[in-house]
Amino acid sequence: MTASLRETPLHALHGEAGARMVPFAGYSMPLHYPLGLLKEHLHTRRAAGLFDVSHMGQIAVRARSGDPGEAARALETVLPIDILGLGVGRQRYGVLTLPGGGILDDLMLAHLGDHYLLVVNAANKAADLAHLLDAIGTACTVEPVERALLALQGPGADAALARHLPAVAGMRFMDARTIAFGGEEGVVVRSGYTGEDGFEVALPAASAVALARALLAEPEVKPVGLGARDSLRLEAGLCLHGSDIGPETSPVEAGLAWAIPKVRRLGGDRAGGFPGAERILAELEKGPARLRVGLKPEGRTPVRAGAALYAAADAAEAAGRVTSGGFGPSLEAPIAMGVLPRALAVPGAQVFAEVRGQRLPCAVVPLPFRPAGFKRS
Repeated sequence: MTASLRETPLHALHGEAGARMVPFAGYSMPLHYPLGLLKEHLHTRRAAGLFDVSHMGQIAVRARSGDPGEAARALETVLPIDILGLGVGRQRYGVLTLPGGGILDDLMLAHLGDHYLLVVNAANKAADLAHLLDAIGTACTVEPVERALLALQGPGADAALARHLPAVAGMRFMDARTIAFGGEEGVVVRSGYTGEDGFEVALPAASAVALARALLAEPEVKPVGLGARDSLRLEAGLCLHGSDIGPETSPVEAGLAWAIPKVRRLGGDRAGGFPGAERILAELEKGPARLRVGLKPEGRTPVRAGAALYAAADAAEAAGRVTSGGFGPSLEAPIAMGVLPRALAVPGAQVFAEVRGQRLPCAVVPLPFRPAGFKRS
């Protein structure tokens, strides 16, 4: 650990809990606690896991005119999603696209009435802020919000959080609300990145620490680190920027076409108008050359990111590569995601991953690997 690493407001709490700390995106972050990655993962699926995600970026976007509709129109010039149709108190997933059709970052965007709140990936937050300022800074103020961010995930998250924030009762998946805790204002959204029901709570530092301590005193809540966060999102078939998606990957190739609504596609009322629209809209119509897929390796050997994928055990040329891979504790089996040519990206197809000089057979399977537990109503 180097002195240059930043610390989140929960750093002291991690030390008290016995976390193994590692460098991540310029921060000192907990990889796991004494319970261990496997048990932390399973506990989140069974009860509730508390994650410190304060390294993520939070950006507030407001129209300089004071009209939220103007901010929505500006944001639609950088995101291929329906922001004008997003109601107050709702959140939506989206991607910042590049002129070549690739993905600068993926993010969550919440409509909070007088402004929009974007939660972006830690490694990209400086680049995202600069990109937004350059693209929409004339029409909107674009400002980082310095708050801690907690994620409480799992089937027990609702009951545990409601004891301390009664306002969360009745919230649906992707609802967003302003809240108060410890005399300070914050935001809570019913979402997360584990495939489970859960919440993300943004609060000023002192109040976030107080809420984290209160939640960890609840019988169903245990602290969970980055290791289990990654295995949980992999089982949920969710993308990791820098691995599964990036500047060379279009949203369509990444299997994120569902996030681009009809209104922004060819024939829609607000078709195009975002960076990379020519490539992305063409891929939506004709299909991409390659696709992100789920992979189930045979046997017990995990297949890691970067492994080459071959159409046959004796093929000379790699057809694709693994983008994320590891062991799925809930499935008790190795799982992976990768990119393959469209002809091979068909459930039931067989490909071969090269691991330590051997070609291991893998079945192409639909994503996610396990059903999501979101509260839809």
